[in-house]
Parts: sequence; structure tokens; C-alpha cells
Amino acid sequence: MFAGGCVPQTKLLYVRASRLGPTRFLIIFDENYINQMKRIIFLVFISCFYASAQKKTVDLIVKNAVVYTVDAQYSKAEAFAIQNGVFVEIGTNKNILAKYQSKNQIDAKGKPVFPGLYDPHSHFLGLGEMLNQCDLSGTRSFEEILQKLGEFAKKNPGNDWIIGRGWDQNDWVVKSFPNKDQLDALFPNKPVFLTRIDGHAALVNSKAIQLSKITPSTKTSGGDVEVMDGQLTGILIDNAMGFVDRIIPQPDETEKRKMILDAQAECFKYGLTTVSDAGLSQDDIELIDKMNKEGILKIRNYVMVSLGIRNVEYFIKKGIIKTDRLNVRSFKLYADGALGSRGASLLAPYSDEPSKSGFLLLSPAELERNLALIYNSDYQANTHCIGDSANRLILNLYGKLLKGKNDRRWRIEHCQVVHPDDMNKFGKYSVIPSVQGTHATSDMYWAEARLGKKRVKSAYAFNELKKQNGLIANGSDFPVEHVNPIYGFHAAVARQDGKNWPAKGFQMENALTRSDALRAMTIWSAYANFEEKERGSIEKNKMADFVILDSDLMTMPKEKMRQTKVLFTFVGGEKVYQSKP
Repeated sequence: MFAGGCVPQTKLLYVRASRLGPTRFLIIFDENYINQMKRIIFLVFISCFYASAQKKTVDLIVKNAVVYTVDAQYSKAEAFAIQNGVFVEIGTNKNILAKYQSKNQIDAKGKPVFPGLYDPHSHFLGLGEMLNQCDLSGTRSFEEILQKLGEFAKKNPGNDWIIGRGWDQNDWVVKSFPNKDQLDALFPNKPVFLTRIDGHAALVNSKAIQLSKITPSTKTSGGDVEVMDGQLTGILIDNAMGFVDRIIPQPDETEKRKMILDAQAECFKYGLTTVSDAGLSQDDIELIDKMNKEGILKIRNYVMVSLGIRNVEYFIKKGIIKTDRLNVRSFKLYADGALGSRGASLLAPYSDEPSKSGFLLLSPAELERNLALIYNSDYQANTHCIGDSANRLILNLYGKLLKGKNDRRWRIEHCQVVHPDDMNKFGKYSVIPSVQGTHATSDMYWAEARLGKKRVKSAYAFNELKKQNGLIANGSDFPVEHVNPIYGFHAAVARQDGKNWPAKGFQMENALTRSDALRAMTIWSAYANFEEKERGSIEKNKMADFVILDSDLMTMPKEKMRQTKVLFTFVGGEKVYQSKP
């Protein structure tokens, strides 16, 4: 039996089935109602189609992210859209997805996104060279170095020279410089050249000495050939390294191309999208430009031209070179050497070796003459200064030319030891401090021995330096330090090494806040390179360089920062690195 009733308003007929089991209804639509529903569905479809048609198609959308834009307000966002290599809009998921569509979308799943990371002071080509040499970094004794060299020689029997880099006697139980005797026993007929970690000293064997014609009476300005008991030890400091370096066979273009691409891959792996090569020749700059134009070299490079008569004349006459990938607008000068090899020029003698105060690599007159040439061009001056004497000299020379506040953005590279009386000169002359966070945590074990308790307090003074102009650039100086910029972030914030030592941090009064540390490796470094209007932050119309990390540096515990991994690296909206699962 069936009982039914109809509903005239909707033209529906309900029929109840009275068989055994649960009550069920059959809904029967009449023809008018079906036509009405068809019209409604059609209108909904047209509305959706119209809305979709109103969305702009872009190359890439990143959504569901924690985006640290590093803009002027230090704002955060959830998503952004990219077209033709630039950010077209940044905002909420709802806003971006309502306005844009793309076949390429990345669901960040709550992961942090940062602007592409900068290294404002590095040796990009040097990294490529080191990746093809014997890596001596982290060695704990000279015996370990000898073992590594033996293994390297077996793997590379065709090498005419044994080249290595990265040793640091301060990491050994016996902290004095090594000598060449054991090298001579291992390599009696093959020349050996081993550069110290800071690049300001080297150990060579007798074969290299013979080829370079160095004798115990050899002297050089701005360097030292170490002699003990009338005999060469094999240690060459700063300019003395040139006696051997100049006779080492140089890599050809094919070898250099490999080095450059190896360095690029290593940088992308750690989230670096812009590097700053601190000192290159004309030939190397032209090769990098050539590889950019070929499309195989995608990393952005701010190049400091090596000081030299040929380079200075050529580049000042040519003027600034600026492309999307290459920015050549500065000269790299060296005032002094390094603290670890006691070549840094100090106002008072070294506390652990009172007979030495370090030395200048160029005379004050040479430095002033070159700075005047640079001042009368459009180029920027970036001078390596480690010791307080070198920093004072260069700040005074800068001030003589710059006179007061300006927008020339001249930089001091490293500024490791600055006398308190000279600190205000950074602000007075608008000089940018370009530091390396990991230099502080690499040197902290022995810095007090070199400088003494009072003087060390004005060393690695990042926060004090930042106050002078309201900004600071933080890089690594790789391959002197590890290429990973997150290590530099951790060192600047926690003032600790990779083992989170010391527990309370090294001279924490000069630590940077997390937000300032991020700015120092993004927008402030971009400013130091005259690039803040085109990148360094995630903002509309800026180049779409960004990284996605697996952990949030801004909120995670300090002790876990160095474990952070890069998931993606993008340059101009192009994915150039993705981590393996």
C-alpha cells in the first residue's frame, strides 16, 4: 500500500514505502521544477566560470606558509604570487587564491619562508677551488693533516701540486705553527701549498720553496717569511704567500667553469641566492658574466674587484656593471692580515706575543691614494680591516674623503677589533660594518689570549656596530668559514659554536636579536650592495628570490638552529634546489 501527497509550492511528490525495514522516501520532481533547477545550476556555473576567468594566471603560487617578508614593517603573510620572476602580490591564502591561479602551486604546509639569503662577504670562486682541493678544515693535529694529504695524493696521482686549505693551529693541542720537515718526508719531489683557514698564511714544503727561490734572507712588505735558527720553516704570512702562489699553475677556463658551478650548487643547497665575491680579477669577472649570459650560472653575484693597477684603471674607466645576476661596483682593499696568524695590525702588541703588533699589507700612502681614486669614481670601497690599528687608519682615511654623512655606502669588511674611541666613526661617516658571525665563535677560544681581557671586549661587537647606522651586514667569508648562512645566524644570535658552547654565549652584550640577524643576511646586506630596491625582502615587484626551511629560525630553540635544513631555494621564481626526501 502506498500513501502519498504533493507539495504544490515546490512541485515535489513524496512517496513513502511501507515495506518492512526503515522508512524510505522517493523524491519525484515535476518538469517545471527540473527546468528551474537547470537554470539555477547554469547560473551558478556561469558565475563560477566568470569568477575563475577574473583570476590572473601566474607562474607560481606559494600558499599555507609562514612568510617573513622582512619589509619595513617586518610583516608576516601566508601566501604570495609570482609572475615573470617577481613577486606580484603577498597576502593571506584567501586573498591570493581568490585573485590568482596557477598550474604550479607549492603548499608549504606551515613551513617558514624567508627572502633569499645573502652572503655579503664570501669567496665564491675560492669555494669552488677548495671543493677541488684537499680540505683540511676541522683537523685536530698536524698528523691528521699529513694523513689527509696522503689520501688526497693517492686519489689524484696526476696533480703536479698538492694544494690544500683549512688548517688552523689554534684547534690543535700544540698551538704553534707547523714546519715543513714532515711535509718534505712525505712529498720530497712534489711541491705542496697549504693555506691556513683564514687565507692569510700558508705552509709550503722544500720543493715549493726551491721553485719559488725563497731564501732565509727573502723579505717583503706586508708579509713575513718565517725563519728559525737561520732556516726556513715553510710558513709564509700574507704578502709572502705570493712568492709561491704566483708560480702555481692556474686552472684553465674548463676547470674554472666546473669550480664555479660546484660553488653554485653548494650555495643553493644552503639557501644562498646572492653571494658577494670579495676580490676577483677582470678575467674571472668576465667569465662569470659569460656564464650568466649562457644561462648556466643563475646565482646572483655582487663582485668586489681586486685592487691592482690594471683592474683599477679598467673598471673605473668602464664604470659600474649591473645585470640581474651580476653587480660590479666596488673594489676590495686589504689593510692588514688576520688575528689567527698575528698579522692583524694592532695599536698595542699581541698579549700572547709582545714582540709583534701585526702589520699593514699596503702602506697608509698607498691606501690613501687608491681610496682617492675610488672616491672620484662611482665605485664603492670595501676594505679588509681586522685589528684596531687598521680599523682606525681606514676609518680616518674614509672620513677624510667622505667628510660626513653620505650615501656612498663604503664598507669595512670584518671590523673585528675596533677601539671604543673609533666606534662612532662608522655612524659619523655612514660606513657599513660587514661582519661574519662565525668569526666570533671560531675565534672566541683564543681571542682573549691574543688581545687580553680588556681589549677583547671591543672585539666582534656586532650589536654596538649595528647601532652606529641602524644596520649591519652579516656573511661568512666562506670558505674561511662554512658556507651555511644559518651557522652565521646562530652565531650572531646565540654567540655559540656548533656544540652550543659556551652555555651563556660569548660576550652576549653584542648578540643580535633574531629579527636583526635576519635583516643582516637579507635586506641590510642588499642595502650594503645597493640592491635593497630590487631584492632582500619579499615585496611586490621585487625579484622572487626566496627559501623554504624545515624549521622556523624565528621561534625555534637556539640550540637546534644549526640543524635547520633548506627544503627549497628559488631564484627569480625558478626552483634551483630541492632537498631530497
